[in-house]
Amino acid sequence: MRKLLFSLLFIPFVLDSYSQDTLLWKFSTDGEINSSPTISGNHIYFGSGDMNLYSVEKYSGRLNWKFKTQGKIHSTPFLYNEKVLFSSTDGNVYSLDKNSGKQIWKFKTKGEQRYDLWDYYLSSPVVYNKIVYIGSGDSTVYAIGADSGKLIWSYKTNGIIHATPVLKDSVLYLGSYDGYFYAFDSNTGKLIWKFKTVGDSYFPKGEIQKAAIIYNNSLIFGSRDYNIYCLDLKTGTGKWNMKERGSWIIATPFEYKNYIYFGTSDSHLFYCMDASFGEIKWTIPLNMRVYGSASIVDGKIVFGCFNGKLYFVDPDTGKIDFTFQTEQSKMGYSKIYTSDDKFRNDFELYGKDMEKSEKQILSLGSILSDPLVEDHIVYFGDANGYFYALKLR
Repeated sequence: MRKLLFSLLFIPFVLDSYSQDTLLWKFSTDGEINSSPTISGNHIYFGSGDMNLYSVEKYSGRLNWKFKTQGKIHSTPFLYNEKVLFSSTDGNVYSLDKNSGKQIWKFKTKGEQRYDLWDYYLSSPVVYNKIVYIGSGDSTVYAIGADSGKLIWSYKTNGIIHATPVLKDSVLYLGSYDGYFYAFDSNTGKLIWKFKTVGDSYFPKGEIQKAAIIYNNSLIFGSRDYNIYCLDLKTGTGKWNMKERGSWIIATPFEYKNYIYFGTSDSHLFYCMDASFGEIKWTIPLNMRVYGSASIVDGKIVFGCFNGKLYFVDPDTGKIDFTFQTEQSKMGYSKIYTSDDKFRNDFELYGKDMEKSEKQILSLGSILSDPLVEDHIVYFGDANGYFYALKLR
């Protein structure tokens, strides 16, 4: 394990001839950073596989404080009043003072569990009307008092819940690994409707791994049955769906100017689609998965990939304007890919030892974190435990 350190790089650092970014600083943890950061004031908060939640000064990368749990933190922190809320694989939901890192309360679930090798995230908390909503590996969605940490209501599904809830008009929406998407009365936990994914012969449950987005009066989300779905917000009935044959759709779509942007798993594509009707505008071929959501920075769509690259794309044309590549990806890329970005003949992604292959991919500094954008700076983490602040020029 490398020692905890942070490096402050204030000299412009041009990565490639076509790069248009400057690495402001890079902070190192001792575990993978899969979830996404949250900003409040002058500080940025993020979790790590080293079991710590970090508070870091957003312009310098200096450590403010860190809080140690007994499990990996693959949950995106939520800021509520002066509190920072998150969950850990130790099976607890935590509330800390955002300024000092001191624990305010801890809520214990019935325990976390990992579904499989590709289950990289935990459910993240959201707060609405002073209630914290979060899913758990114990298959339950919990409503917890944001100030007290006491249980208000819970609902048990038949599958792990690692998707993050979304809310609108006092209705709570989230999906489960049981293949159902649920709508609840957020005050009482009463089930309003549920929708069953279609399923596939290889993945009959149609597991829902990550959060949906709300677009107008619709919910849009992906599934492991190779579909992306658009449902009516009030009734849960289908509006449209698209089957991406041979590939899960894990990433939560990102909406921008009535289009949705998302990457796929094994077909290694990035999509731009009309959000209302599901019509494809363009696709970008990649050479690895995209699990994180996209964002927008200076008029460009930005998203991370398992190959250790962050892509900046024209939202209208799908043209890749430039990329940022992690140093570990630069050093290890040729061990996995050929000069024309194909897998080497001696590398098999889903061979006899899939865990070994997955570790090789992750060693490139896979970017599973959603990029967070503020003041022309992109913040994100990678699978090697580095957290980056990247400023566009």
